[in-house]
Formats: sequence, C-alpha cells, structure tokens
Amino acid sequence: MCKTSLAEEPHQQLAIETLDELDWCLEQLETLKTRHSVSEMASNKFKRMLNRELTQLSETSRSGNQVSEFISSTFLEKQHDMDIMSAPNKEKDKNKWPMSQISGVKKPTHSPNLAPSTIPRFGVNTSQEGLLARELEDINRWGIDIFKVSEYSGNRPLTVTMYSIFQERDLLKSFKIPADTFITFVMTLEDHYHADVAYHNNIHAADVVQSTHVLLSTPALEAVFTDLEILAALFASAIHDVDHPGVSNQFLINTNSELALMYNDSSVLENHHLAVGFKLLQEENCDIFHNLCKKQRQSLRKMVIDMVLATDMSKHMNLLADLKTMVETRKVTSLGVLLLDNYSDRIQVLQNMVHCADLSNPTKPLELYRQWTDRIMVEFFTQGDRERDKGMEISPMCDKKNASIEKNQVGFIDYIVHPLWETWADLVHPDAQEILDTLEDNREWYQSMIPHSPSPNPKGKDEGALSGEATALSEGGGPTLADKFQFDLTLEEEGESDSESPPEDEEGCIVRGGSELCRTSCSEFDALSAAAHLLSKKLTTDSDRTFSFDTEKIMAEDT
Repeated sequence: MCKTSLAEEPHQQLAIETLDELDWCLEQLETLKTRHSVSEMASNKFKRMLNRELTQLSETSRSGNQVSEFISSTFLEKQHDMDIMSAPNKEKDKNKWPMSQISGVKKPTHSPNLAPSTIPRFGVNTSQEGLLARELEDINRWGIDIFKVSEYSGNRPLTVTMYSIFQERDLLKSFKIPADTFITFVMTLEDHYHADVAYHNNIHAADVVQSTHVLLSTPALEAVFTDLEILAALFASAIHDVDHPGVSNQFLINTNSELALMYNDSSVLENHHLAVGFKLLQEENCDIFHNLCKKQRQSLRKMVIDMVLATDMSKHMNLLADLKTMVETRKVTSLGVLLLDNYSDRIQVLQNMVHCADLSNPTKPLELYRQWTDRIMVEFFTQGDRERDKGMEISPMCDKKNASIEKNQVGFIDYIVHPLWETWADLVHPDAQEILDTLEDNREWYQSMIPHSPSPNPKGKDEGALSGEATALSEGGGPTLADKFQFDLTLEEEGESDSESPPEDEEGCIVRGGSELCRTSCSEFDALSAAAHLLSKKLTTDSDRTFSFDTEKIMAEDT
C-alpha cells in the first residue's frame, strides 16, 4: 500500500499542475474574443438540427412543406451552389440613378424650417389630440395600440412616438437636439416609408421604436446602457425599414435589381435602409446629431450599422446562438449578474433587443397581432402576384391561392419567435414573463383555429374566404402541431453525469414517451464547457387549408 501511494504521488502532483495550467488557459480564453468561435459552432449545430426537423416537417403535408420552405428561406442564410441558373429579365426602370447615388431619397414635402414656438404638443398638428394623448399615456407599456396612435396622429405614428420617447428620456436636452430639427428629420424620415406598403411602413417603424423603448427600460437592464447607446438603439429602430419596397431581399436578388447589384446581394435591404437613414441627416435642418462630438458620431454610426444589419432575418439563427451562448456562458462561469464590460457583449444585447422588437408582433395583444398578420399577408401576396406575372417561382407563403395561415403562425412562433423570446427572457429574468405568457396564449389561439378534417387527404377542399380570420402570418407559419415545439440551446458544464440517462440512438436522440429530445454536444469548445443543444418536438399531421381574401380592403384602411 505504501509503495502504491508513493507511486501515485507524482501522478497526483502532475494532475494538480495540469489542472492549474487548464485554469490558466481558461482565464486566458475568457479574456479573448472567443464568443464568435463558440457561438458560430453553436449556431451551426442549431441550424443543422433545425434543418433536420424542417425536412421531417415538409414530409407531413403540403402545408407542412410550405412552413418548412418559408422558415428555411427566410431565417436561414441561403447556401448557394455552383449551378448558375439564368435569371429572369431585369425590370425596366426608366428613372435609373448612378450607382454611386443613394436611391429613394426625395425632397421634403413640408417646410424644413419649423418655428420652435409653434411645435405642437406631440410634434404634429392633429384634430384628435385628446385621443392621441390618451393612447400615448401608455408609451412605456408593452402592447400600446400603435394603430390608434397612427389614426389619431393623422398617419404620423413614427413622428409622435419618437418625439414622445425622446422627451420622456430627455434625449433632446442631453444631446442638444433642437426640437424643430428633430421634428423636421423624423417627419422627413417618415415620408420615406412607403404608404402603399402594407406591413413594412411607418406604423411598423413606430411599433419597433416603442417596443425597443420598453425593452431598454426593463429592470434587469437598468443603468446598463449609456444615453448614447440608447440614442443609437432608438435611431436604428426608427430607420431600420425606411424606403422598404414591400418585397424580400431574395426577390431583389432574383430580379437583378439595382439595389442587389449595389450591395452585392448581401443584406440588400438592410444596407439600403442604413444608407437612406444616414443620408436624410444631410437634408436641410435634419442633422439631429449636429452637436455630437466626432467620437460620439463615429460610435453612434457604428452601433446603428451593427443593429440594423442584424435585422436581416437570415441572420436570426446566428443572433439566437450568440445570445444563448452569452446567457449560458455567463452561468457556467458563475457571473451572477448581467455584466456587459466590452463592446462585443453590449452590441450583442442591443442587436438582439432590436431584433426582438422587430419580431414582437406575436407577443402583443391578440387583436393587434391579428392586424399585423393581415398586413404581412397582403405584402406577401403582392410579391407573389409580381412573381407570377414575371413567370418566376412564387416564394414560400406568397401564393394567395394556396396558403395555410393558422398553421403558419403556430410554426412561426414555435420555430422562430418563442426560442428567441425565451432566450431574451433568460437574459432579463423575470422581467419578460408577461410577454412570454401573451406569446403562448396567442400561439394557443392560432392552434385552436386550425381546422381539423376527418379525412387525412382532403382533396378538392373548397377555398374559404378569409373574413376576420385571415389574420395569421406575420412572418412565417407552422405545421399542424398538437403540442408546442421549442428549441433549447444550453451549454452544459463538463462532467455532468449521464449514467442515468436513457439510451440514445445514433443521432443522439433520447426517446422519452411520445416525444424526442434531440441532443448533441460540442466537444470542440476547447477548454470551455461542452455544449449541448436540446430540441423537443411534438408534431401531428393535419389537413391543408387554402383561402383567398380581398387584399384591397386592408390597403383601403390606410387611405
């Protein structure tokens, strides 16, 4: 026994020294910018698992295939192969502009010189100021009725929302922004949102600004961000869809549009929104950042660019993986509080905040959510009509002759919205619980609206006219889901016991009852915690549903 103990002592000493060296390595790694490599690996595994689930979903039914194609084409970055297809004929544009010139910028329709003494209470003249005031009393509350704000402000929701929030936060005073300059800029910006675009218009911009404002005020983030960062986040939210043409990036790429050529098919619209937003600052009496010092302007511009580019929906999975990696790594490293002590972490939270605000429709009161859904469907169908007229393949969820609205909303929530908001809720726990509850209630409502047919193959089913129920697809959709489908990304501490875990199949799936928890670990995280992505799903198949409705009716509501 004594000889054995003596023989073990060198090994024990070596083990202690090795552990000390590993601890040092961990400390060094934590001081480096490892987030990108770790989150990239997590994102790749997440995407692989999502692709596997979407493949299975597409095989369940025709509507399941629609949902799968939409989510894949919208929220996953497109992988291009080398088989170059001949593109459709480019649209003829009689009013071409030089490639170095930013398109979409037009002359103001109102006077750029407003007398500060004549600026109305909410920045615009309206005959319904009392009703508008009543709505704006809830400017700090989640779920404000932005449609009523638009109505009572004479279709100036972005102007009155921005003006109210900047006054609420005292930003005009903090950055010495003249009130007349601010109103002139925001009204000019609002004029550059297209009134004939059903969804990506000034109402959506105002909604995202107000949602970002509320998220910035969450108790978990109190005193975390500087006034300059808050200014950047609100400005980014305001310009994030300016001059949106009502079609997708892929449509612009497929039609060889001037914008796609200018921005090399990369985040085409997001780059354009940024260019227009900053260009408008150069218009007469529009530079709201005139009194910022050079360093402040540079910092603000960088933050705004990073935030708006992150609204490209094809970046969704990367953003989600980044955020989850931050949340879980913080837990693994025993960081008990939200500590954002470097630009990378701070901008990551701000990017996800604006992204959450951009994908917040399903978290709002149901009556508002349904209006947003009607609007996005009008926009989708308008693009689908253009694609049909050009002889192009119609994009997923853009064919008004064949769409499954309720299923699409369920799938959109389960695959995209809930994972994002659940991760955000982990970051600011418990501040977002009420938002999550509303999201889940809305999801259950759409689930209950899915029609069930006794026939597994309902061929010849009549197309139903969508009355008030055509309210279901803000950005995606879902298959017939019997239970909620959720993604969970976690970073598990190395050394967790698997001795009592159920047996796994070759794909790493643990079978428990009727559901699967697909699990895969990331052993490649050098000297960091092993990563595992948990995926639970419960799917059932159901009949398809088609519908048609009058898109002109919704558009008429804005005139």
